[in-house]
Amino acid sequence: MTFAILAGLLISQGGSGAATKAAAEATDPNNLAIGAKGTVGAKIDQIVSTRDGKVVSVDDVARACAKSKYLFLGENHATKPHQQLQADLIEALVRAGRKPIVGLEMFQRPKQDVLDLWSAGKLTESQFIEQSDWKIQWGYGYEFYRPVFDAVRKNGLALVGLNVSRDWVRTTRRTGFESLPTSARLQLPVGLGLDNANHRNVFDSLMGGHEMGGPSMDKMYAAQVLWDEGMADTAVKYLQVHPAKPEEIFVVIAGSGHVMYGQGINYRIAKRGGGRGLTLVMTQSAEPIPVAKGIGDWVFVTRPAAK
Repeated sequence: MTFAILAGLLISQGGSGAATKAAAEATDPNNLAIGAKGTVGAKIDQIVSTRDGKVVSVDDVARACAKSKYLFLGENHATKPHQQLQADLIEALVRAGRKPIVGLEMFQRPKQDVLDLWSAGKLTESQFIEQSDWKIQWGYGYEFYRPVFDAVRKNGLALVGLNVSRDWVRTTRRTGFESLPTSARLQLPVGLGLDNANHRNVFDSLMGGHEMGGPSMDKMYAAQVLWDEGMADTAVKYLQVHPAKPEEIFVVIAGSGHVMYGQGINYRIAKRGGGRGLTLVMTQSAEPIPVAKGIGDWVFVTRPAAK
């Protein structure tokens, strides 16, 4: 998850011992008391509805999105079954008569022109990888995400680079949001909105618990909120420039920590009047696990890849 990147920043500053202790005592991120009460039994390699615990297909999910403006897909990065599921869901939405607009955490805003060229079929795969600066923008192997990009190109769908500059996130992490240069502040919401207690609960749990608190963790949390605010802001602004047609649905693909419990990008879009949408959270476990009903509308669990 993206939270691992932020955790790495803290550990690099000498917090590894505290992080290890806190992680051992942390609340399970998959079972937080946020939203709908109770748990459902997640099944390996199956999409499970958190409403009733039933196994559903990608076509069931697409039909459930019939009246939704957004579908949020929270992944574990570079996890082949997760990216394949995203591609399968895109195809299912197309079969259901929808036209997905695919928003990606993987790309920062300045790469939008290259994404447009890919959607229009004007780049080969090698040209796309080079011109989009894939290795710098994201870094994980392109092969994991190939099914998503192939589904987009096959169906002539729009791609949107959601992310803000990582330099902005690093600056916020180190010295606070207020220290961002004016050039950055002009492109961002006026305030971050750090008062969502549920989101902070999700963040603390993913980061190892409240034992890692203090000013350093507060700045790290502000960086995470900036990430979510920036991606929500991009999605909303894209639809202002390209008003969605009735058949279109904005599919947000990001790390699961950005959408769990409806408290990340989805929460920030809703604050802007975009509506909540529906959420599918992907995670990993060696065996079937109980998950909180509030984690999302669906959950998809896969086993960790063999090392």
